[in-house]
Amino acid sequence: MKYLFGPVPSRRLGISLGVDLVPHKVCSLNCIYCEVGRTTNLTIERKEYIPINEVINELKEYLNQKPELDFITFSGQGEPTLNSGLGKVINFIKEYYPQYKIAVITNGTLFWKKEVRDEVLPVDVILPSLDAVSEQVFLKLNRPNKNLKNDKIIEGLFQLRKEFKGKIYLEIFFAPQLNDSKEELILLKEIALKMKPDLVQLNTLDRPGTEDFIKAITNEDLKRIKDFLEPLPVVIIAKAKTRKQIKSFNKNIEEQILDTIKRRPCTDKDLSEMLNLHLNELNKYLSELIDSGKIESDKQDRGFFFKITK
Repeated sequence: MKYLFGPVPSRRLGISLGVDLVPHKVCSLNCIYCEVGRTTNLTIERKEYIPINEVINELKEYLNQKPELDFITFSGQGEPTLNSGLGKVINFIKEYYPQYKIAVITNGTLFWKKEVRDEVLPVDVILPSLDAVSEQVFLKLNRPNKNLKNDKIIEGLFQLRKEFKGKIYLEIFFAPQLNDSKEELILLKEIALKMKPDLVQLNTLDRPGTEDFIKAITNEDLKRIKDFLEPLPVVIIAKAKTRKQIKSFNKNIEEQILDTIKRRPCTDKDLSEMLNLHLNELNKYLSELIDSGKIESDKQDRGFFFKITK
């Protein structure tokens, strides 16, 4: 499959079939923590980056086998709402395979466009991000396209909440000394209370991001933030080790990764090509191996290289 990946053992959605609607790495943000890598096409232009009819044909071929899935999820190597054919694919699944729930994992930057809001109305769950409210922190953490302003993004999320009848799980990614200050937390809480998401998910770094200076926030600080955000419904997203409890976790893939990097250190893109594994799916296993202490990363000119822990 060229545009589908998985099923991925998702820590948020269970067994999830991924649908990738943009090439690596087309996005409206260039977040310093992104595990998929630096944005190479920083844009807010919507167009058919990947042929929608080809995506639909792959979905037909796969879903006709009646796989057991918790979700079909639009995510991938960039921002899925940038593809102007998103609504067409969503409507196709809802018409011909209504037994499957649909989720959209998005950075939430384009919901100020009515066309984008209209296209996602039929889905079951939307998981938008909002990492900062103040423009200063937004620019440092998310590094947006020059035509994006955070107040416009937030207004789009408010409009989405008014119109969308499904579940909204708002994700906030925390980076120490960037968006965990008291001032920024007060602003985030104020916006979240006004937005009324069904769930607020707190996240932090699982494995190396775009910039090597970015670190994970501590569990203690995440718990402190969770307490501060009450009475909002808040959860701390489970650590990667819980993925092994998901039945789609493939031990053979883990062993293939270890066998490969025993020979020589590799980047995630090297491993993705050698193992014929989508980058998003590969990242789940890399995170687990780092969490278990079996591998480590080393920043070099060409990016992060993964190697066996000494």
